[in-house]
Order: sequence, then C-alpha cells, then structure tokens
Amino acid sequence: MNLKKRLRTKNDVLRMAYTDPDVLEIMSEKLISWLPKLPHEYVVVCIGTDRSTGDALGPFIGSFFNELKPRHITVYGTLNKPVHAANLADYVQHINRRHQHPFIIAIDACLGKSHSVGSLVTGTGPIKPGAALNKNLPKIGDVHITGVVNVGGFMEYSVLQNTRLSIVVEMAKKVTSILDRIDQQLTYGRTLPAIIAHRTAASSIIDI
Repeated sequence: MNLKKRLRTKNDVLRMAYTDPDVLEIMSEKLISWLPKLPHEYVVVCIGTDRSTGDALGPFIGSFFNELKPRHITVYGTLNKPVHAANLADYVQHINRRHQHPFIIAIDACLGKSHSVGSLVTGTGPIKPGAALNKNLPKIGDVHITGVVNVGGFMEYSVLQNTRLSIVVEMAKKVTSILDRIDQQLTYGRTLPAIIAHRTAASSIIDI
C-alpha cells in the first residue's frame, strides 16, 4: 500500500476521502501529533445549523460525539443546540470564560471542487466560518476539521440546502470516530485538563 498516492499533504494540512479505509487511523494520529504535550482543557466546536442539510455536518458530529459521552473533551454545537453564524461570537466568549486556555478543535462543513466532495481536511490553525457565504464571523480553532459536502462557486445557499443528507451523515460518523479515538488517548489524573497518553508509531507513517 503506497500511502503517498492516497494522501494529499501540504505543510500542516491532511486531506483524505471519508471513504478511505485508513482515514480513522491516519487522520486521528495526525491530529494527535498536533496536540500540546502539556495538560489542556480540550474543546470541540461543531459549527453549522440543522436548518440546512449541507451545513448540518457540524451539528451531526456534535450530537453523535456527545452520545459517546467523551471523558476529556467538551462539546459545543449539536442538533439541539447548534453553534452558527448568529451565536458563534457569544460561544467564543463563553468558551474563553468557562475554560482556562482551552485547546479548540473547530469543525465545519465547506464547499469545494467537484473532485473534492467527500474529502475530510484537517490542519493546524483556525478556520473562518461563513467565508464562502461572505459572512464576517470570528476565526476559531487551534486545529480544525472541515468536510467538503458539495460543489462551491455558485449559489452557495442553494447548494447547501440541496446537499444529500446521506453523505453528510456518513461523513459525520467518520469524524465522530476520529474524535472518539482522540478522546480515548487523552488521560490525566482528572477528567479535565487532559494530556495525550502516548503517541503511536503511526505518526511516522503520515509525515510524508
């Protein structure tokens, strides 16, 4: 198996198809390699709304992950309580008040080229939600995961509304499993803050 032919990496970015059989192992290990060595409070912010099929990726992930009852990661953004354009700034303030120097994993849906639909993209640094729709929202995240749910470039609102729910749900399940793997490798004397228990040899596989 030649991983170089299946992965697209550039600097601190990893892109893989959600259908790739190795996406859980490789993407979780890549994210783990970016986590701080010292104990931190970990927060996942799943951005989106349940009022739009394509933009519901984040809330689905938040709800699925919450159902697993993560021990070391606090989740914001679910189908019942979404984090979206109208309240993102308030949530950012709330997170900064409630958590001391949190390490934030930001998650959002995005649009891209036709050959990129179905890709999961993770990288270091924040994302700027709503950029494709010309919304001026605050940047968020120490690392991020985005899912390319449909083709962008024209009528973005309509495209998001008409995105197939099946691909959104399947992508959400994969990202949930990635987050669960990370949570299982976080450990500390208390539930929060947490620290990575160990880094496996797999991290050397993905640094190509």
